[in-house]
Amino acid sequence: MPNLGPMELVLILGVALLLFGGRKLPELAKGMGEGIKNFKNALKEETPPPPTQPSQPTETPKP
Repeated sequence: MPNLGPMELVLILGVALLLFGGRKLPELAKGMGEGIKNFKNALKEETPPPPTQPSQPTETPKP
């Protein structure tokens, strides 16, 4: 994947400014930030706890 340099970032920001206008950009950035934050929180909540080992092995009754 190619690296994004400063000129590419300026070009992307310029295109976004032309598409959405100056008033909508802060709202879009805020929405993206909240979305990323919610995604990270959801990943943390769904992480399964580490498996625990039983302190004593359970014995099965013999017939």
